[in-house]
Amino acid sequence: MAAAAAAAALAAAEPPPAMPQAAGTGGPAARRDFYWLRSFLAGGIAGCCAKTTVAPLDRVKVLLQAHNHHYRHLGVFSTLRAVPKKEGYLGLYKGNGAMMIRIFPYGAIQFMAFEQYKTLITTKLGVSGHVHRLMAGSMAGMTAVICTYPLDMVRVRLAFQVKGEHTYTGIIHAFKTIYAKEGGFLGFYRGLMPTILGMAPYAGVSFFTFGTLKSVGLSYAPTLLGRPSSDNPNVLVLKTHINLLCGGVAGAIAQTISYPFDVTRRRMQLGTVLPEFEKCLTMRETMKYVYGHHGIRKGLYRGLSLNYIRCVPSQAVAFTTYELMKQFFHLN
Repeated sequence: MAAAAAAAALAAAEPPPAMPQAAGTGGPAARRDFYWLRSFLAGGIAGCCAKTTVAPLDRVKVLLQAHNHHYRHLGVFSTLRAVPKKEGYLGLYKGNGAMMIRIFPYGAIQFMAFEQYKTLITTKLGVSGHVHRLMAGSMAGMTAVICTYPLDMVRVRLAFQVKGEHTYTGIIHAFKTIYAKEGGFLGFYRGLMPTILGMAPYAGVSFFTFGTLKSVGLSYAPTLLGRPSSDNPNVLVLKTHINLLCGGVAGAIAQTISYPFDVTRRRMQLGTVLPEFEKCLTMRETMKYVYGHHGIRKGLYRGLSLNYIRCVPSQAVAFTTYELMKQFFHLN
């Protein structure tokens, strides 16, 4: 869900006004025609950079959430040290290739869906203010999850593997194996329900918190917290360190609310890889099993501290890269 936090926070801002151009340049029409493509590239690049930066922490999170038998007795930092010893330093990036394939369309879909839903909710339902951002964010997050869920499933399966015990040799082999042995197309959507239930409050709160903090900050302290955009001086944006702070707060709040659903989703995604597979066939059974055997702190919230640690560097890279890409692609 770090990817969701980055994409949600990036998309939370209101679309900036276009710069007026002289007649005859052909600029405005061309820029409008390709705005979606430039947004797609900017969000995708930022998401990929952010996820690659925190990929080792993502791998550790998957191992701890699902209680991999090689690392179940270890904590976050001890697992970070143990993985390179057992699997080499590239072991910290296992599954990151599938994540890169997923994060590009995920960020693009969430960003564009947020804008469309926000407009729809405002014009058709008459809902405005901060509430429409909460509703649009939830709907955009769920849309992006449904569209890219099979890629996340494969990424988790690859990340859970330990050197010497490989069930899948790569992304394509994982797709073929899951399809053949786990019920065809539906096999790629194991754990979708807890994901959607977790994503609705997660994405909604992320959009709502970041957008509200940004609008309040620029309204009450524009000089202290804001600065003119380098590619369009008429547009006021948050200073980099303020962006990081707002994104970190939004991500931390959203993670805390939705984390039990994230743990449930990971276990259901792993499916037959886990020995207790038959006891975790549904969302209710999985949550009951995790709570009964591991409790709240070591079960439903296992690895949460790692998510908090991931939040700051992930948001830092995402916002820094995205701001550079926005200026490069003239999105302001």
